[in-house]
Amino acid sequence: MLQATWTEHLRVHPKVGIHRKRFRQLMTQTWIQGAFIPFKKFLPRWLSNLIRSTCTAFLTPVLFSWRTGHFKSSFKMMAVSKRGRPLPWYTYPSIDFLKGRDYTDKSILEFGAGQSTLWWAQRAKSVLSFEADAVWMKELATKVPSNVTLHKVSGDSSAACVSEIQQVLRQSSSTKYDVVVIDGVWRSAMIEIACHIVSDTGVIICDNAEGYGFYEGFKDRDFQRVDFFGNAPGVVLPHCTSVYFRCESFLFDPSFPVLVIAKEQDNA
Repeated sequence: MLQATWTEHLRVHPKVGIHRKRFRQLMTQTWIQGAFIPFKKFLPRWLSNLIRSTCTAFLTPVLFSWRTGHFKSSFKMMAVSKRGRPLPWYTYPSIDFLKGRDYTDKSILEFGAGQSTLWWAQRAKSVLSFEADAVWMKELATKVPSNVTLHKVSGDSSAACVSEIQQVLRQSSSTKYDVVVIDGVWRSAMIEIACHIVSDTGVIICDNAEGYGFYEGFKDRDFQRVDFFGNAPGVVLPHCTSVYFRCESFLFDPSFPVLVIAKEQDNA
């Protein structure tokens, strides 16, 4: 009855934002649920519940590590999906949130280049990244596509780094950026630059947001904040990736559909 009601609702209201294919995915049992049906049907309830609880306790962390790419990232010592594709070194909840948005006409500015540079390059119009590690930047330069611009900056002092970044930004064709990421170089010193150069509808993403003076640096500014706590690729301990934004931010446009995240991880 519930399925029929919702199917009729979708037919009458085609603009509710849920496509028929997506609805069928939501209604379909997972393979795990299907596999458990015989146990529930033929075994005593206490035994089937014990089997279910045991499988849940052991399978959940294993499936999480496999589906997200955490297992592969741990051995490769870099942030990748289960298929070896680049991932940002942000927390998984923040990655899941970010990948459900459209960046095809967006410009990205990164303080700290890496796997995230490759991830953003696949999605955005342009990526400008600053990096202080010369060896890592040389390796990354062989992997980035044509819509990425890399700049080496000083790692000796925050003042020198800020000066070099400001000089590059003054010469850049972009005056504002839709996404600004602070995930490297002198993080606390990047806050002022980020707040000045992010567009009115843009966002500032801060990784390891529980440190580096992010809270103090943003607390008196006109930004709201959402924190995404969790594990990151190949990392044991959880941490926080925070998104700072203004009310009109494109990232929080409610017209974006809610992802069926298990399906997305299977296709990653």
